Amino acid sequence: MLKTFSKGGIHPPENKLTSSKNIKRLSAPKVVYVPIAQHIGIPAEIVVDRKDKVEIGQVIAKSGGFVSSNIHSPVAGTVTKLDMVIDSSGYKKQCIVIRTDAKNEANFQEVDYPLKKEITLEPAEIVKRISDFGIVGLGGATFPSHVKLNVKEDKKMDRLIINGVECEPYLTADHRLMLEKGEEIVVGIKILMKALHVNKAVIGIEDNKHDAVELFKRLTADEKEIQVAALQVKYPQGGEKQLISAILNREVPKNGLPMDVGVVVNNVGTVFAIYEAIQHNKPLIERVVTVTGKKLDNPSNFWVKIGTPIKDLIEEVGGMPEGTRKIINGGPMMGKAIKNTDVPVTKGTSGILIVNEDEACRGEVKNCIRCGECVNVCPMGLEPHLLMNLTEKGMYEKAAQEDIMTCIECGSCSYVCPSNRPLLDYIRFGKNITKNLASSKN
Repeated sequence: MLKTFSKGGIHPPENKLTSSKNIKRLSAPKVVYVPIAQHIGIPAEIVVDRKDKVEIGQVIAKSGGFVSSNIHSPVAGTVTKLDMVIDSSGYKKQCIVIRTDAKNEANFQEVDYPLKKEITLEPAEIVKRISDFGIVGLGGATFPSHVKLNVKEDKKMDRLIINGVECEPYLTADHRLMLEKGEEIVVGIKILMKALHVNKAVIGIEDNKHDAVELFKRLTADEKEIQVAALQVKYPQGGEKQLISAILNREVPKNGLPMDVGVVVNNVGTVFAIYEAIQHNKPLIERVVTVTGKKLDNPSNFWVKIGTPIKDLIEEVGGMPEGTRKIINGGPMMGKAIKNTDVPVTKGTSGILIVNEDEACRGEVKNCIRCGECVNVCPMGLEPHLLMNLTEKGMYEKAAQEDIMTCIECGSCSYVCPSNRPLLDYIRFGKNITKNLASSKN
């Protein structure tokens, strides 16, 4: 029987419409809008000014602290504005606007790097390169990758887990990347193992990606230190704590981190970005994005430069279909609806989902019937109905006592609620208030 995590979980329709679509390269846009807060932690500090000429890969905003990340120019061009632009959060954030130099051929060349297996950098050099080149978690959390690799001496690491689960419905960016860049990802895994001083790694892939499972079993057949774990299809298995539970049967303590149980987890997209940074001196200036939806003419996977307006991606798949109700940054479970298509792609943009009227329509919200379904499916063992009620009543201290901050915002509770209650919406709101109240006390 295939492994999976033991607590909660659901299996929504997968709708992997683009799983067989090769990754295409989207042409460089005329203008890129590069936010300086594309990661968890302190925003980067802008180091360019209006009218400055910049080159591809040049640092345009420097890390603002240890938990922060450098930002690099995805194109060669001219800085036209330092502006406030609405990002995927729905709020205006500071942004560097760069007009692409249409005469610079480098902006439109597709560089095909040869596979490079030999790892010449020492562990400390690997960590520094990852920090300098702005690598963050590409699975959605955007946690600066160098921070994960700075393991405290009292923490004994014995396992690296590679997250190839991609359990969110519709999204296939990681799946296609695994199929098309498998050898590079294996080298990236070895780079991380060297940096962490661990001699065991496990690649976790859900069993609905048989081709990826078989590919990595073949690529690692002679690599005794790297294993492939085919996992039962269950959402939200891509969560770090759920993945560690599924593969190693270890439980990360409440409010704890994977390193508390001797584990570091990295997404396959992050691993590939690390490979390119270490082996080919390439900073994180582009990523794979799935653009999908049931009514689209040609749902696809793209290599996209950071800062590209989402409207460019939608035009590439045939334009906005009639009857579109929502545009979601991410997948249907954890993604967030965006206000308009001017929002730029960032390091954390894994997908753009176009939702039609039928799918987007919410049912009438009714009273809670105390069925307990939200409790049964919660992978963190919480009581979502209670957390929503406490938030509605403004009882934030009580919500904190009931562990509202441990919610991973997977949306399983809202998905199964027969009364159509917006559980996740209220819990997200309650978490934000609880976090601000805690900060004000410190």
